[in-house]
Amino acid sequence: MDEPPVQALLAALTRGGIAARFVGGCVRDTVLERPVKEIDIAVDKPPETVMRALEAADLRVVPTGLKHGTVTAIVKGRPFELTTLRRDVETDGRRAVVAFTDDWLEDAKRRDFTFNAMYADPDGTIWDPFDGRADLLAGRVRFIGDPDQRIAEDHLRILRFFRFHAWFGKPPLDGAGFDACRRNAGSLSSLSAERIAKELLRLLAAPAPADALEVMAEAGALDHWLPEYAGTARLKALIAREDALDPLRRLAAIVSPPATAVAKRLKLSTQQSLRLQLMLEPAVPGDLENRRAALYRLGTSLFIDRVLLEGPDDWRAALALARSWTPPELPISGADALALGLKPGPQVGALLEAVERWWIAGDFSADRAACLAELKRLAHTA
Repeated sequence: MDEPPVQALLAALTRGGIAARFVGGCVRDTVLERPVKEIDIAVDKPPETVMRALEAADLRVVPTGLKHGTVTAIVKGRPFELTTLRRDVETDGRRAVVAFTDDWLEDAKRRDFTFNAMYADPDGTIWDPFDGRADLLAGRVRFIGDPDQRIAEDHLRILRFFRFHAWFGKPPLDGAGFDACRRNAGSLSSLSAERIAKELLRLLAAPAPADALEVMAEAGALDHWLPEYAGTARLKALIAREDALDPLRRLAAIVSPPATAVAKRLKLSTQQSLRLQLMLEPAVPGDLENRRAALYRLGTSLFIDRVLLEGPDDWRAALALARSWTPPELPISGADALALGLKPGPQVGALLEAVERWWIAGDFSADRAACLAELKRLAHTA
């Protein structure tokens, strides 16, 4: 709050007659004494008024979501999201029609969980209408008001319930919230794959998400979008081995192959889909020679994925290999084949692949001269 960009932003809002409070993750993190990642601010005036006040102070402002009351201020290179207080006019479980208000309690009532309705004044005073601070410190994820009503407004709140439990919760879960999620789990099928995937990967990014996943499965919250769910045993083993968490790798640890259906259903990117597919292929061969071949074929990143997921007895040695040995490049190319008088076409590619297989089988020891000799031999016998 004392940093110059924050002070400059608050001063501009005050000069414009706009009341502002910190809200969301920055307040949660402060209460838990965790590092603040990003700062979101709620304001009591319409976005157009907010934009005029910021522009009058020569601050850059981007209308990132005027329909929903959100603008982004860029102050000394740092982005700050400012959102006008809102009340719901109409909801259908997927999207909301909102109206702007200057009533802080109206804005708080439309939020999902008690600790997400905590606001902090510029002087640090916390305004907490639903005892969210007590819930947060107790590790309790609790809906504001009637859980069924909150879920009816936005079905994604079912996944958010479990995601926030993974990040902030302690057992046992709030019973009323869990029961409402179980009753309404079928409504998740109406949401877009993109929203589901984003929320699931954010849950998997929590330090220890296994317990949350287990209760999600118990509630039926994975039935529609992740029927390949295979429990958390592999995930727990992976977490014990990994030195840097990776949500997609963790997704691979909780599903059974093939990966194609998972990737298609969640509409993962092409890169994510291919990586998931490769992660779920058979285990890395156990001997050093084959391991080097696997490292050459897969590349360092995917090799590490597979080692961490499969967890061979000497997985530490496999990781050490990946981090110490750089796979070489095949010493010959298509130009060398053409230099032998071969014509461009499939035959050149086939010969190069045959030389590459021979080179790999020899543990990459053959140099350029040896590879050229093998290429020449194969070309003459083709």
